[in-house]
Amino acid sequence: MNYDCLIVDDEQELGEATCEYFEMFGVTAKHVGTAKECLEQLEQNEFKLLLLDINLQEESGFTLCKTIRKEHEMPILFISARQSDDDVLIALNIGGDDYIKKPYSLSVLLAKVKVILKRIDQAQNGSKVKQTGLFLDSDAMKVYVDGEEVRLKTKEFRLLYYLYKNKNKVIPKAELFQQVWGDEFFSDGTLNVHIRKIREKIEKDPKQPKYIKTIWGTGYMMEL
Repeated sequence: MNYDCLIVDDEQELGEATCEYFEMFGVTAKHVGTAKECLEQLEQNEFKLLLLDINLQEESGFTLCKTIRKEHEMPILFISARQSDDDVLIALNIGGDDYIKKPYSLSVLLAKVKVILKRIDQAQNGSKVKQTGLFLDSDAMKVYVDGEEVRLKTKEFRLLYYLYKNKNKVIPKAELFQQVWGDEFFSDGTLNVHIRKIREKIEKDPKQPKYIKTIWGTGYMMEL
């Protein structure tokens, strides 16, 4: 089945109340309380976005997010009572798209979700991609070249998106490592492989790239 939203929260009453509230306003939603149930649902059904709590009983929401990002690209909004900036930064660096602190207003949360769903629907209907060249939809985590969708893995998308939002600007390799991989250590070879794979997917001639230019001895630049 297809749903708009999967809510993963071990506070059962809150999760179910949020689910019911969304349904009242035309947003189809399903609630689960554990990481295992979440992964099962992602295998069995289609969801446009995910609301994910951090403090799950048997597994951290951070760990679950990393697992999900290996296979899925839908927007992930963290919902948590944890208030520290460190938690927010971790959530965003591992693949989260937003961080909403509890207690939250159901109406405000619904408004955020509807904005994302609208953008996803627009992208799927082609209203934002009827153009030539390269286009990225950050909310839906989708890439289009000349109106055709190109499928990228999560790390590839995050790397391309960082270059895209800093287009026509030389980005040093160290900055790309920090923004895309965070505190994880990777060699230049890892970055070069990711760039090569992206070029193979978005460039007509990867050996003579139109979009991603190599700035020898420094880094890369998205030219648009």
